[in-house]
Parts: sequence; C-alpha cells; structure tokens
Amino acid sequence: MEPDEIESAVRTQRLNLSDYLDGLDDSEWTVQSLCSAWTVREVVAHLTLTTRATIPFIITSAIKARGSFDRMEEKMARDRATRFTTTELVEQLRESADSSRRTVGSGPMDPLVDLLVHGQDIARPLARPYEMRPDLALPALAYVAPNRFLGGPKRVAGLELVATDAEWSSGEGPEVRGTAENLLLVAAGRSAALAHVTGAGVDRLTERLTAA
Repeated sequence: MEPDEIESAVRTQRLNLSDYLDGLDDSEWTVQSLCSAWTVREVVAHLTLTTRATIPFIITSAIKARGSFDRMEEKMARDRATRFTTTELVEQLRESADSSRRTVGSGPMDPLVDLLVHGQDIARPLARPYEMRPDLALPALAYVAPNRFLGGPKRVAGLELVATDAEWSSGEGPEVRGTAENLLLVAAGRSAALAHVTGAGVDRLTERLTAA
C-alpha cells in the first residue's frame, strides 16, 4: 500500500470503529477481549494513545514498567481506561481520525494493523460482527507475518499461509489455509482464530500459540 492509501485506510477504520463502539451497552465494555490483558474498554483506551503518547510520557511509562514494553502498554491502557468515560474514549478515537501522528518508533502500517486486529479483539468476544476488508487484511498480514517486533515469525515461520479469499500465499512448509482476516489474527497471536483455519500446519501453529 502507498503511504496515502494507508493514511486514508487508518482514518476510515478509526471512524468505522467509533461508529461500531457507539452501539455497545455498558456491560459489553467490561467483556474480556481477545487480548488477554485487556477488556474491551482497555483495548479502546489503547487505541486512543496512538496519536497522544508523547516522548516524555513514553519514557516515564517505560521506566515505571522497568523496561518491559508489554507491561508498559498494558498499564498505559488500563490507566487511561480509568481516567475517561466510554463516551470520552469513543470521541477521542473519532477525533484521532484526522491525525497523522504515530507512536514513537512505529511505522505507517502499525496504526492500521492495530485497528484491524484490535477491532476483532473487541468484536469477536461480543459476537457482534465487525467487517475486516480483505484488501486491508492482506497487506496487514504481509506486514505482520515477517515482523519480528510484532512476533509474526515465531508464530508462522516454517508454515505456508494460503488465503482462501484472495490469490495470496506466503512462506514454505505445511499449509495453513483461511481468510486473510483469520490468517492475520493467527499471525498476530490470536488463538481464537485457530478454529477458522485448516491445513496440515494447524497443529504446529496451535502448539506455538498455546505455548505463548
């Protein structure tokens, strides 16, 4: 994807997700998301940080987390979730649609991947369908699968990923077949998507995701 296409997709996804979140009731905000560390509310709080986390804030948060990136992100999201109402969080996400700011050290694709994956982290436990466009899922998958920082290789290395809703495949080894959406989710470590993929490589993939 070209930079302007990514920026446009990020804007659209932020607005679409904000509209989706407007329809949730109070109890749904407390549901455990596919992200084991976060509820739906905390996932949304995390998404509002992308355009708001300053360098001093990140440095301070990293020190408090004793250098653990995962621990830092988990705590920042939980803290923000307690500071703002659900209405405020949705409005912050909607307002960020027109911002091109990104978290320090992240690339243009990172906000889009975040929105696509976290959108399903929210929607699937709620059993409320939320569409992921295949034309966005495929470039996101191609970005995540080889990305060491995002953990893609430790999950899908030595496997051939084959999309069933597009002419796309990547990697060598036993096959894992599924829609671009479900392949993206397993590459991102979401074991809930394992039930929606098939092939000789699924057992190996399951072992990796379960061990993680």
